[in-house]
Amino acid sequence: MEAYTKVVCILGLLIFVSISDIHRVEGAGECGRSTTPDNEAIKLIPCVSAAKDENVKVTKNCCAQIEKLGKNPSCLCAVMLSNTAKMSGADPKVAITIPKRCNLANRPVGYKCGPDFCSLHSSLR
Repeated sequence: MEAYTKVVCILGLLIFVSISDIHRVEGAGECGRSTTPDNEAIKLIPCVSAAKDENVKVTKNCCAQIEKLGKNPSCLCAVMLSNTAKMSGADPKVAITIPKRCNLANRPVGYKCGPDFCSLHSSLR
């Protein structure tokens, strides 16, 4: 539990620093005009342990957040590839399995995340 608390505190600090470092405003990104992938990654704090180890049980709070983000596959991919996710120690190859581990019926299948990222096609079925 103490390690989880440390991860959450470090993640919060890193998120604060990354948000305060934004110097420009752009049009709508993968997650829309009102948010960024890094901001959406904050909502996935309940998923940190499950995104590091595929043997960790995925919590209901994590699944609820993944279900919301899964409605926009490009945003979900951007979140998984975000600096915030990387700084949390999440393993993209493990994180990409969370929608399947949550047993989400409407998870994106056949969608690919970025050129250097594992394919959702094989991981989310």
